[in-house]
Amino acid sequence: MARKPRACFAPASVYLEAMTSKLTRRNLQIAIAVAGIVPVGAGLGGILLGTNFAGDPQSLPDLTSMYVYLSGLLLAIGLIFYASIPHIERHTARVRLLTLIVVIGGLARLAGIFLHGIPGASMFFGLFMELIVTPFLCWWQSRIAVSGLRSPA
Repeated sequence: MARKPRACFAPASVYLEAMTSKLTRRNLQIAIAVAGIVPVGAGLGGILLGTNFAGDPQSLPDLTSMYVYLSGLLLAIGLIFYASIPHIERHTARVRLLTLIVVIGGLARLAGIFLHGIPGASMFFGLFMELIVTPFLCWWQSRIAVSGLRSPA
């Protein structure tokens, strides 16, 4: 019995779709890399220069703007942690990512002590939460996830 020859080429639409998705994906990667310069640069600038980076250090609106923005980020982190509570065993990747963000912030705060001086006592509570409590909770969550303990339905 003779074999039916197979087509060597796919329809042009298949190639066009693959090429378009690669270009779109690549363009998105480039755009994110370029846009990422802003938060990375601002983060490093804030760590290294302290309040001098937020604009005029004598300008209360500049400092308030930076403080309010960073407070919004903290609020978002907390709300995302809260959203993980009902089925905590299912959110290992989320908890680890949030923990990484918090720990990096804590390390930046620690660097700030050496670069800019010792802050007030309340800042040490934040440091304790960022470098001790949050990593401990992350470790605990991963133990729960691995053990297979489930939330009650």
